[in-house]
Amino acid sequence: MTQAEINPTAHASGNAATDKFKAGRVSSDTSKERANAIYTDLLAAIAEVAHKHQVTYDEYRVLKQWMIDVGEYGEWPLWLDVFVEHEIEEINYDRHEYTGTKGSIEGPYYVENAPKLPAKCEMPMRDQDKAQTPLIFKGQVTDVDGNPLSGATLELWHADADGYYSQFAPNIPEWNLRGTIVTDEEGRYEIKTLQPAPYQIPADGPTGWFIDSYGGHPWRPAHLHLMVKHPGHRSITTQLYFKGGEWTDNDVATAVKPELLLDPQQDADGNNVVNYSFALDKED
Repeated sequence: MTQAEINPTAHASGNAATDKFKAGRVSSDTSKERANAIYTDLLAAIAEVAHKHQVTYDEYRVLKQWMIDVGEYGEWPLWLDVFVEHEIEEINYDRHEYTGTKGSIEGPYYVENAPKLPAKCEMPMRDQDKAQTPLIFKGQVTDVDGNPLSGATLELWHADADGYYSQFAPNIPEWNLRGTIVTDEEGRYEIKTLQPAPYQIPADGPTGWFIDSYGGHPWRPAHLHLMVKHPGHRSITTQLYFKGGEWTDNDVATAVKPELLLDPQQDADGNNVVNYSFALDKED
């Protein structure tokens, strides 16, 4: 077995993320007037940066080649989700004046239709995953007034202990560490999974070259991804991090917020246990 078959390259991982994104074509109802305003300001901002820093033709050509490389490596979902999505998420929370649980970025590794699991469950995982520190994640889904939301769904996905996501890396079962948990009549859930670890985003391609060019790092803190839904309520997409964890104060994606930090406590059986609940706003 080759190293590429064990560890996914940026090219392979990027193409997988791009293929997933392209499979669900999206559109918006943006008017021509609004599009014109956005594009005009965007191009003006690029022009301002170019003039401020007196960008040379060589630098411009490097940028053009890099943009081509990002596309050929399939890394636009990765690059945009790491460096831009956190701003879009914050804008859309603030503009609606929501009062429920705050969200975070989705990232490029979401896959819909993960298998349904009961309110108290164990995530699908391999024997080698079970050798890692167990994490019990429990809580309740309510509306903003504290009323429980029975039958709410929590789509949970996260990387394994090596930082790899199922369906985006080789030799991992399709739904490993992915599931759609359905809350009980009190809106509660209790999920057993593994304690994830920090990981590097794919860095051997143009996203990594971009980070190297300014002396940055490609590390993300350990986190859980969740998408929480209930009919008639605003869905929450978020990432939850671990208090005191490595890279929480220096996340390459700048997506960590104080409200999203978990503080696990170890129980008598050696499990890390954490309580975290979600309050969903009414749909607009």
